[in-house]
Amino acid sequence: MLNRFVIIKYLIINFLLLFSQFNFAAENNVNAVRVWPASDYTRVTIESALAISNDQMMLQNPERIVIDLKDIVINDVLKNLSSKVIGIDPNIKKIRVAQFNPRVTRVVIDLKASASVKIFSLKPIKKYKHRLVIDVYPKDKDEIASLLKQLEKKDNKKVLDPQILNSKKTFIVAIDAGHGGEDPGAVGAKGTKEKVVNLQISQRIKRLIDKEPFMKAVLIRTGDYFIPLGKRVSKARKIKADIFISIHADAFKKRAVRGSSVFALSERGATSAFAKFLANNENEADLIGGVSIDDKEPILARTLLDLSQSATINDSLKLGKNVLLEIKTVNRLHKKRVEQAGFAVLKAPDIPSILIETAFISNRKEERNLVSKSFQQKISMSIFKGIKRYYDNSSPIAFYTKYE
Repeated sequence: MLNRFVIIKYLIINFLLLFSQFNFAAENNVNAVRVWPASDYTRVTIESALAISNDQMMLQNPERIVIDLKDIVINDVLKNLSSKVIGIDPNIKKIRVAQFNPRVTRVVIDLKASASVKIFSLKPIKKYKHRLVIDVYPKDKDEIASLLKQLEKKDNKKVLDPQILNSKKTFIVAIDAGHGGEDPGAVGAKGTKEKVVNLQISQRIKRLIDKEPFMKAVLIRTGDYFIPLGKRVSKARKIKADIFISIHADAFKKRAVRGSSVFALSERGATSAFAKFLANNENEADLIGGVSIDDKEPILARTLLDLSQSATINDSLKLGKNVLLEIKTVNRLHKKRVEQAGFAVLKAPDIPSILIETAFISNRKEERNLVSKSFQQKISMSIFKGIKRYYDNSSPIAFYTKYE
């Protein structure tokens, strides 16, 4: 009789443990995992129905991060996390996932070198549910050195007057390919992702600029990873860029809308309802891409613009007008003047900055154009010519003495 009681008790306990395990799984499932490797940092994202409570620790010999996901039962999605790591990832060697106990799944991230780590949670937005984000930064990474390395190109072979050589500085163009990583930007009807075409066009513009004497371009984003809006601005300032251009592709609910647009920062609010709509849309990038509290740049919190920024905005409008003049030769314009609104990515107080919407990715014809190498080259050439026109019409003394 006693043995029967013990057996029944044992079966009940095991049933309850099994039930509780399935209950955790039903309550909070991991439904997606992603890894975004880049030289700047590698991001690991774990997406779930509910927010994930977790404990974490850093261990040495070998270097690794241990993250315990509470009330999470391992499933096929989590098991697949290890396969997301690629060999050329500069920061992560491999990821291991196991059921530590019935209530905890343990994730171990083996590192290639010593690193600093930021772990934070993001609330649901648009297509994403709750996200646990692990950002792995190399400790010895010199962010500015890697940006400046883009400037180390072979000297232009064109023979120039020595007096001109001695009187001019290199004109640095910061090119920001909008969106990236967790933030795909707008997506066309055929599945074209804005972040992809933004980078392709940015790379083409860079190649054109780098061929020009006294001009060099630096890509703020060089791959498929997310950079917070404020960080894009600070990168441009750290390399002492003379101008900043942010490349995008529009999307609108009315698919018939098409054309190119150029935008600058506004001192007094948006110049049109569409400009306000677009600025609000673009400023959501940090929420979608994911930014920790530590990474929020103070420059984006500024609501009052100083006098120096007023002058910068005037220069931004001049730059934008020159670019518009050239773009209209290769594509129809959605707006015939430079529009203005509170774009966060244009808030550098001392760098003329514009945001270029190359075309409407939501328009079927323009989506086809955006993936066409021919159109990409035409729009890139027109943007380059607009930049060159601005450079040629501006005082070289201003560029030479700007950072003296």
